[in-house]
Amino acid sequence: MERRVALKSMAVAMGAMAGLPSWASGWNKSAVAKGRLLSADQSKNLTMIVETIIPKTDTPGAGELGVGDFVQKMVKDCYDAKAQASLASGVSNIDEQSIQRFGKSFTDASKEQRLQILSEIEKGSDAVHKGFFSMVKNLTIQGYMTSEYVMTNITHYEMIPARYHGCVPVKKG
Repeated sequence: MERRVALKSMAVAMGAMAGLPSWASGWNKSAVAKGRLLSADQSKNLTMIVETIIPKTDTPGAGELGVGDFVQKMVKDCYDAKAQASLASGVSNIDEQSIQRFGKSFTDASKEQRLQILSEIEKGSDAVHKGFFSMVKNLTIQGYMTSEYVMTNITHYEMIPARYHGCVPVKKG
């Protein structure tokens, strides 16, 4: 191998290593806000869907942490066109079901009504709707668990674990 090729390869590798920590850390709302796939109304419905999956308790819910934006960004960037269409049609379908059954949109429905609609979709026999709900549920869990709030306040994630304590006496066993 020539020296120039080796130096160029090492420079590219070092650049990639320098950018890795910022890419691998927890995501935040401003980083995923650019990746919109749905309309404003559909985005509100998706936020209510993820909030229904992981509601607010003594910790913030998935909707409050912006997991709906994370789901949109992941589907837009990492899934094929079929999954993107499934997300858009699934969110619209949930809103239509809510209007037909309760006379109000999914965002205006009560917590129990939203939970009822989602549990019926999850237990239903329609493979397309079950696939949509499974995708959204998995991405909601992933987005919630990797959010900055959960990583720093609940799981206490450390990028580089362990400590060096230089002043600790050695114990003889």
